[in-house]
Amino acid sequence: MDHTQQQAAWITRQILEELAAGQNAQPLQINTASELDIPVGVSNRHVHLCREDMDVLFGYGSTLTRMKAVKQPGQFAAEETVTLRGKKGEIANVRILGPLRRATQIEISVADSFSLGVNVPVRMSGDTQGSAGVEIIGPKGRVVKPNGMIVAWRHIHISPQDAEKYQLQDGMEIDVHTEGQRAGVLRHVVVRVSTDAILELHIDVEEANGLGLHNGDRVCRAI
Repeated sequence: MDHTQQQAAWITRQILEELAAGQNAQPLQINTASELDIPVGVSNRHVHLCREDMDVLFGYGSTLTRMKAVKQPGQFAAEETVTLRGKKGEIANVRILGPLRRATQIEISVADSFSLGVNVPVRMSGDTQGSAGVEIIGPKGRVVKPNGMIVAWRHIHISPQDAEKYQLQDGMEIDVHTEGQRAGVLRHVVVRVSTDAILELHIDVEEANGLGLHNGDRVCRAI
C-alpha cells in the first residue's frame, strides 16, 4: 500500500469513528432557563410600617390610604409619607407601602445613606437584625428605630410554577444581562419564590440608572 492509499485509509477510519461516536452521543438538551425574560421594577426609597409604629406616626387606629397598586399582588403605594432623620440630615416625603407588616422596614439607596449620615447594609428584605437605625417622623408623632433600615438586595419575584418551569429555586442566585446603550450584567440576583408572585426583577434607582433601565424594561438570564 503506497502513501496515498495509507492516507486515504486513515481518513476513512477517522470518519467511521466520528460517525460511531455521533450515534452514541446523547441528544442535545435545550436549557429552558436561558429563555427567562424578566420585566423590571425600579424601587425608590420607601417604608413598610408595623401597626404599633403606624399608631404613633399617624394616630391610634389610623389606616393607610391606597394611592395606587404595585405589581406584586396585595401591595400598594399609600398616600401617606414620612420623614427620615439621620445623624447628618433628613429626607422628607418618603412613601409608605402597604399593607402593614409585622415589623417596620425602611429601604433606601446608598446615596440616601450618605444624606442621612448612616452606614446602611445591603440586605435582603426581612433581614434587618443589626441593620441601621433611623428616626421616622410622621404628622402625629415620631419613632426612633434602633435598626430596620437597609439597602435592598436586588432580587427576582417568581411563582412556584414559573420557578419550576425555568429550573429556579428559592434563595438561589443568578446573573441577568441587559441590552441598550448602558448594557451590562447584574450578578448575584437572588430568586424569591412565593405563591401568587408575579415575575419581576426588583432593583433600586441607582442600579437602574447605572444600566439605563426603567420600569417595564426587560432583562434576560445570563447563561
